[in-house]
Amino acid sequence: MIGAGQIGQRHALHASNYWQLVAVCDLDLEKAKALANSYGAMAVADINSLLSLASSIDLVAICTPNGLHAAHAMACMQAGMHVLVEKPMAISLVDCKRLMEIATQTGKEIFTVVQNRFNPPVAALKVAIAEGRLGKIQNIQINCFWNRPAAYYQDSWHGSKEMDGGILFTQFSHFIDLLYWLFGPVKTVQTLAQNFQHQSMIAGEDAGAVLMQMESGAIASLHYSVNSYEKNAEGSLTVLAEKGTVKIGGEYLNTIAYQSLESGPLLTSESNNSANQYGTYQGSMSNHGMVYANLVAALQGRETYYATAEEALKTVEIIERIHQSINLQS
Repeated sequence: MIGAGQIGQRHALHASNYWQLVAVCDLDLEKAKALANSYGAMAVADINSLLSLASSIDLVAICTPNGLHAAHAMACMQAGMHVLVEKPMAISLVDCKRLMEIATQTGKEIFTVVQNRFNPPVAALKVAIAEGRLGKIQNIQINCFWNRPAAYYQDSWHGSKEMDGGILFTQFSHFIDLLYWLFGPVKTVQTLAQNFQHQSMIAGEDAGAVLMQMESGAIASLHYSVNSYEKNAEGSLTVLAEKGTVKIGGEYLNTIAYQSLESGPLLTSESNNSANQYGTYQGSMSNHGMVYANLVAALQGRETYYATAEEALKTVEIIERIHQSINLQS
């Protein structure tokens, strides 16, 4: 495990159901020791020390700041280990392509984490689209109205251009992953964005609106913000199609707000999972247990991994295009 913060702790919890945690690496050695001691692992303070243990490690979970994902994943694969990279895979398209090249050269797997695909309503919508139950998709609307207080950015890498990359990478890349996974490539992008409340905290916008035409011909919009008053308000996906209308809502794409389909309602399983809790704020749905179950099955050759590196690259590519559109508009 590289990174002993809150997301690293969540990974350790679920990984321990399948593997032995060998080592925890964090620049804050005391933090690394606290996590390592819970699982009988060793603690190291630098990545070179971790790489020296490569012969006894099958996979490294990379839970570091966004801007370090690429460098850490490259080093681990070159040392002979598979990697599981938290979202985003990297914060530049160039780094994503280099990661995939190194995976091919070394014969090691690069797995990514986009756990919202496991949300029961999202999974049901994916099946319905694949079966053609919605017919031609016409309109897609994604709303991401979350809250990130000033405390989130204090004494932290959050908000910096080099380590964070912006709120589309850190908060909302899951939603962009679903846009591509469910509806395919994006053809054109137009964006309006502003920094309303976090001028001294975020190197970039804290709110934006994106209008996209998909390659399929569908019109898609994305409204995103970290300025929702006091708490997260909504994470939703609405689809208007030839044979039906569906809105997946709640704060985290975890409920069906309404639906009307010619072929009958989407069938969804119950989920007892809640959102990831991080003290002063909440993240996406806590589906990391299913991520690890699928990861183990993929490494054992029993299943295909649910998310490809190519799809992770497409998410980064779409975010880069949105950022480029912001710069053109400004």
